[in-house]
Amino acid sequence: MSQDSNTQDNNVDASIEITPEMQAFYQRADAIIGVANSQLGPDAHSGQVGASLLYAAARYSASVASIGFVKADDFAKEKDDIVEFYVKQYRQMLSDNLTDYAQNFDKYVHLNKDNKPAE
Repeated sequence: MSQDSNTQDNNVDASIEITPEMQAFYQRADAIIGVANSQLGPDAHSGQVGASLLYAAARYSASVASIGFVKADDFAKEKDDIVEFYVKQYRQMLSDNLTDYAQNFDKYVHLNKDNKPAE
């Protein structure tokens, strides 16, 4: 799947300065995409790897969301708000990335086929 080291340039308004924190965010994301790409092969196609990645994101998010809670009951009471928060974040990130992919489709398709950027 597409892993562009310039992801931040494609997803962020050009008038916004890329801070060190934003750069680190995109580098972490690219590293995770790299791990997902390394799982592709004869025994796992992109749909299977994508499903595992979604599960991992959900599992990790549940763990992160639990930080700060002392009682399971209190955590459980916040479930709907936690789900709403993560769904909203994912929806926005997915929408932004679909727009980016559509705008750079030829570049990304070529990148995926040849494993190098289009000229």
